[in-house]
Amino acid sequence: MEKTQEHNDREPSESRTTPASPTCASSTSVKCAGSTSFHPPPKQSPWSEISPPPTYRPIRSPAINPPPNTNSQAIILAPVPQSQKVLAISLPHTFQSPSKKIHSPDDIRQFINSDSSKNFLGFIVSLSESTRSHKTSDSFHESTTVKKIVSIIETLIQWTEEIPPAQQSSRYGNISYRTWHNRLVENSESLMLQILPELLKSSMVEIVPYFTDSFGNSSRIDYGTGHETNFSAWLYCLARMGVIEEVDYQALVSRVFVNYIELMRKLQLVYNLEPAGSHGVWGLDDYHFLPYIFGSSQLINHKFMKPKSIHNEDILENFSNEYMYLSCIVFIKKVKKGLFAEHSPLLDDISGVPNWNKVNSGLLKMYRAEVLEKVPIMQHFLFGSLIQ
Repeated sequence: MEKTQEHNDREPSESRTTPASPTCASSTSVKCAGSTSFHPPPKQSPWSEISPPPTYRPIRSPAINPPPNTNSQAIILAPVPQSQKVLAISLPHTFQSPSKKIHSPDDIRQFINSDSSKNFLGFIVSLSESTRSHKTSDSFHESTTVKKIVSIIETLIQWTEEIPPAQQSSRYGNISYRTWHNRLVENSESLMLQILPELLKSSMVEIVPYFTDSFGNSSRIDYGTGHETNFSAWLYCLARMGVIEEVDYQALVSRVFVNYIELMRKLQLVYNLEPAGSHGVWGLDDYHFLPYIFGSSQLINHKFMKPKSIHNEDILENFSNEYMYLSCIVFIKKVKKGLFAEHSPLLDDISGVPNWNKVNSGLLKMYRAEVLEKVPIMQHFLFGSLIQ
C-alpha cells in the first residue's frame, strides 16, 4: 500500500515512458541498456492538491478555493474605528443628486482618508455603542421620526404579501421582485415626505437614491453588503440633517435596523435574491454584515453567553429574538445545510474568540477593510453633498 501511494504522489511528468539512458542505473529497469518498464500513469484528478474536492454541498455553492489571506494581518494590526459625532449641516443647504465616484483603488484610498468617510464610519460605531449590553426588547427613547421609519419598513414588508413570487424554473432571482422594487421607487418620495419637515423637502433629490438602493438591485435581482451600507448611509444623511438625533441611536438599532433585517430576510426568501458579491463559505455572511457588529455589541459583558454559545441550540432557541447576532446564526442554520463549520467557517472561527468585546472590535475593522475599502462594493456607492 505504501509503495502504491508513493507512486500515485508523483508528478505526471515523472510517470511518462522515456528511453533508457545508457549511463543510468534505475531500479525499475531490467538492465541498463534494456527497455524500461513502468506502470500506466495514474489517472489525474481534476482537483489539485491545493483544492481538494469538497466533502459537503451547502445550499448556496461556495467558493471552493479559499481567498488569499493577504489582508487578514493588515486587519488585525489596523486601529479600531472610533465613534464620532455626526457633522450637522447648516441651513439653507444646497442638496444635489448623488452619483458614483469610485472607479479604482486610488479613489478608495481618497475616500477612506477623507473626513466624510471617517465621520460615516464613526456614525456606525456610535450606533454599535448605543446598543452595548442591551437586549432588543430593552426600553429606550423612541421618537416620532423613528416610529415613522418603522412604519415605512412595515409597509414595505406588507408589499411582499401583496406581490407573490412568480412561478418560474430558475432558482434565484424571482422576477416579481422587480414589481416590488418598482412600487418602492414609485412611492419613495411620498414615503420620504412622512419623515421630512417642510424645510428639508428639497433634500429628497439626494436622500431618495440612497433609500431606493437599500433593498437590492432590480436589474440583477440581488442584494448584499453594499445595499446594506446604503441603508446606513440613508440614516446617516437623516442624522446630518437633524431629522435623527443622537438620542435616537439605540432605537435605530433595536427598532429600525431589526425591522430592516426582517424585511430583507423576507425579500431573500420570497424572491430568492441572489447574494451580491458573496465570498461563498469564506465570507462572513452571504447578505449582511452590520447586524453582526450591532449584535456582538449587544452581548458585550453578558454574564453567561460567550462567542462559543452560538453552538448551543438551547441558547439560540431562547435568545435569538433578543440578540441580533444570535438571530443571524439561527437564520443561517435555517437556509444552509450541512455542518456549521463547513458552510460558515469564518463565523465558526469567530466563535473561538474569548469575549464579545474582541469580536465587536474585530468586526468593525473587518467592515472597514472588507466593505468600505473594496472597489467591487463601493463602485456602486453614491456621493453627494451629505457624503462627499
